[in-house]
Amino acid sequence: MPVHGLVIVNTGDGKGKTTGALGLALRAVGHGYRVRVIQFIKGGWQTGEAKAALRLAPELELIQAGRGFTEDVGRGTKATPAEHQAAAIEALRLARETLLADQHRLVILDEVLYALRQGLITLADLLDLIAIRPSATHLVLTGRAAPPEIVAVADLVTEMHEVKHPLSRGIGAQPGIEF
Repeated sequence: MPVHGLVIVNTGDGKGKTTGALGLALRAVGHGYRVRVIQFIKGGWQTGEAKAALRLAPELELIQAGRGFTEDVGRGTKATPAEHQAAAIEALRLARETLLADQHRLVILDEVLYALRQGLITLADLLDLIAIRPSATHLVLTGRAAPPEIVAVADLVTEMHEVKHPLSRGIGAQPGIEF
């Protein structure tokens, strides 16, 4: 059966954007596909998904290309804005290289929309990346505030909306749930 690669966007202010993308990665690995996840913001600390990817290698590869959170949320690396931008540009270069090599059936650009929103990469560069995607490759973009131009070229857009979250009651991030 021929594969029609999709551009998938997980966006919105609610939890689940990365979680949903990683669920797709798990399904893809289950079908024997190679998957590459490039995280544009996370870096410098070992998340549950990074640990799991090691167990599912070589089919699943996760690259933490970021320098940590750009806002101070307790896990930031205290990198400078220039260092965050350089890391995002390098992640974009790696994403381009990954797509052009055409070795992965699923490529996830986790938090790429945060990098875009914070001006670390440009909309033109991200649209160009989408345009070079091989026709059988699924490409997932995650992060808040997907711009209309990205929504327009996507095949599937899901907006996560927060209804209730334990952080609002002072319950901190839980291993295996938030990271």
